[in-house]
Amino acid sequence: MTGADHLLSLRTKLRSMRSESFGADPAGARMERIRRSPNFEDGVFQNPVGARTRPSGSTLEFAKVYFHKEQRARRAPKGTVPVHGTTLADLAAPPASGLRLTWMGHSSVLAEIDGRRVLFDPVWGERCSPFPFAGPKRLHPVPLPLAALGPVDVVVISHDHYDHLDMPTIRALAGTDTVFAVPLGVGAHLERWGVSPDRMHELDWNETARVAGISLTATPARHFCGRGLRNQQHTLWASWAVTGPEHRIYHSGDTGYFPGFRDIGTEHGPFDATMIQIGAYSEYWPDIHMTPAEGMRAHLDLQGGKPHGVLLPIHWGTFNLAPHAWAEPGEWTRYEAEEAGQAVALPRPGEPFEPAATLPTEPWWREASRPIAHPWRRPRGAEGVAETSRGDMDLAGER
Repeated sequence: MTGADHLLSLRTKLRSMRSESFGADPAGARMERIRRSPNFEDGVFQNPVGARTRPSGSTLEFAKVYFHKEQRARRAPKGTVPVHGTTLADLAAPPASGLRLTWMGHSSVLAEIDGRRVLFDPVWGERCSPFPFAGPKRLHPVPLPLAALGPVDVVVISHDHYDHLDMPTIRALAGTDTVFAVPLGVGAHLERWGVSPDRMHELDWNETARVAGISLTATPARHFCGRGLRNQQHTLWASWAVTGPEHRIYHSGDTGYFPGFRDIGTEHGPFDATMIQIGAYSEYWPDIHMTPAEGMRAHLDLQGGKPHGVLLPIHWGTFNLAPHAWAEPGEWTRYEAEEAGQAVALPRPGEPFEPAATLPTEPWWREASRPIAHPWRRPRGAEGVAETSRGDMDLAGER
């Protein structure tokens, strides 16, 4: 084979992989349904409140921050991320309380609720990217193989970004008996990857599907969609409220803060547990991802304005997707929970817990983290003296 032939073959292979992993655009009856959606206007899906979906500010300034050598080092663990070692054995018995959550990393959570198993945003791939050789790489291994997870009643997808909708994972799940609950338009991707339409519930905001005795409602979120450079905004993004006979849970997907959390809580809450996005935030995209402080505010809104249930922070620790320090979301969430008097679960990836039982709260990330500053700390004490910053202290020390 000549050099030119080899280059042509490589380009053909890249185009094939790219087109396949990019999924498919909605068409036909699916597109007609999209056009009828009250959330679709001017040819695109609309957010519940305005949101900038592209980075604000100077692209050059952002690049300087993002690719700065020292800043890049902060965004990754300095050592091995501790993954829970006995996930499979721990999942062998049903939850005593009827509700158990297992964070698998990033936004992937197995929820066992009232005898049913719901798998949110499963990403078992090594990279969240259209290519297997480029893009953000996993910072810790998956806690257990997907095949070892056992039967799942329903797979729930929040939106079609690569760190939430992973083609290899979906293809593996397509070979099982599970059904899928996805936002409107996302079904086009799943069909291309082998999921039969009769195994999908494709929902607009505030629509509900019943699967195996539980209700799954697609609720609003403030984000955006797309898997390619030509993003047509023809696939919806959603958060999810799941209700069983005895328990209620909520998964935020990706979202910026917006007042609609109160409405979701009024309609579907209060929740025994919420899974809230608190990572990959930045001042460059403040409208589409929440900081831990905003995530805590969202949780409280969902619970009627006061501490209730358990907050499980998600969307952090697994992939390097933003300029903040790798451990910052965990530290900041822990601080916000103490300030609010809100119960928070901080499990290692793969560590199951029951919201009604003892919660994992150890700051496990400290053993793998570089020192970080704590700019979110507020003044404390009668005299209003600010708490001493530990910006140059090792996180191995408790505050």
